[in-house]
Amino acid sequence: MGVEGCTKCIKYMLFFFNFIFWLAGGVILGVALWLRHDPKTSTLLELEFEGAHAPSTFYIFVHILIAVGAVTMVVGFLGCYGAIQESQCLLGTFFVCLVILFAFEVTGGILGFMHKDTVSKEMMNYYDSVYDKAMTQSLIDPSKKQAAAHVLKVFHETLSCCGKDQGTTFLTQFTDAFSLTDICPSARSSISCHHRIKELFSDKIYLIGIAVLVVAVIMIFEMIFSMVLCCGIRNSPVY
Repeated sequence: MGVEGCTKCIKYMLFFFNFIFWLAGGVILGVALWLRHDPKTSTLLELEFEGAHAPSTFYIFVHILIAVGAVTMVVGFLGCYGAIQESQCLLGTFFVCLVILFAFEVTGGILGFMHKDTVSKEMMNYYDSVYDKAMTQSLIDPSKKQAAAHVLKVFHETLSCCGKDQGTTFLTQFTDAFSLTDICPSARSSISCHHRIKELFSDKIYLIGIAVLVVAVIMIFEMIFSMVLCCGIRNSPVY
């Protein structure tokens, strides 16, 4: 025999929330893998110029998210099984795992909020260094194909942008028009790359934040239900 009454209702509610939690873990894992292999971000983050790779801070966040998604799925399955089996040991283990995972998520959320603009700024600085080098080399010796110009062209074609701001966008289009350079995208976009970079990475950071927040809310309910169910099992007269 098992628990009865309200405790039985808590049991099935915990199972339901754990199932949602397990699904959320799968969604987080899927989103993280999509972010890791997104064509635009992959193209930019795999660039190399004069031995220096593009900043990889974004990938660090993504790899952490992959780990969180995988662990969330495992913990969610543990909670579902513990609730159905009405096992105090499994529910206790599940609660401890939730507390640890919740602490990591809160810490990661605080750090992520504090450094939410870091990825964009690092990529902008990298772009600026490549842009300055490419423009200087192209104007000094237009006949010589430079590695910086090639890297810059990849930026521009991938993001459909040109230049650091409106002034440099106009300058680059002007030098392209007179064949002094050849680095603006074929579509002749007038949007600055700073704007495109911030748009690309900031939107993805907010997507990560929303996913983590939803999971954290579910975890709070699960911690409450798991403790209530565990106490109900302990005090049940049928054991």
